[in-house]
Amino acid sequence: MAAADVVDAYLDSEPELRARRLAHGEWGISVPAASLGGHSLDVGLRISDELLRAQAMALPGAGHLDPWMLLWWNRQTRLVRFACTRSRDIWVHADVPVAAVDARTVDRMLGLLVEAAVAVREHAAALR
Repeated sequence: MAAADVVDAYLDSEPELRARRLAHGEWGISVPAASLGGHSLDVGLRISDELLRAQAMALPGAGHLDPWMLLWWNRQTRLVRFACTRSRDIWVHADVPVAAVDARTVDRMLGLLVEAAVAVREHAAALR
């Protein structure tokens, strides 16, 4: 089964994610606020350059958060990593090779991405 078909089948089996197909090999996923402690998460998922890539803005304008701490976190994460824009938006990214895509891998990647977003949100809230 092609990677796009695997992702389609996985997203169809998880209706609470509110996924929509944007184009061949591209999806938008909305994780409801109720699942994440009050703040929803919009995830972009696409197949590009032989990778299944996911990204989500975890925290907008986190000026009070030390972005260097994210570099330290990046050394401890699995599959996911954090990035910070000049405007201090915190993003979470994940990539897996297309050749490794199966339902379990998609589930793991998205689960770790959501877990990372929740962790950085909780950390930022504790600093306020």
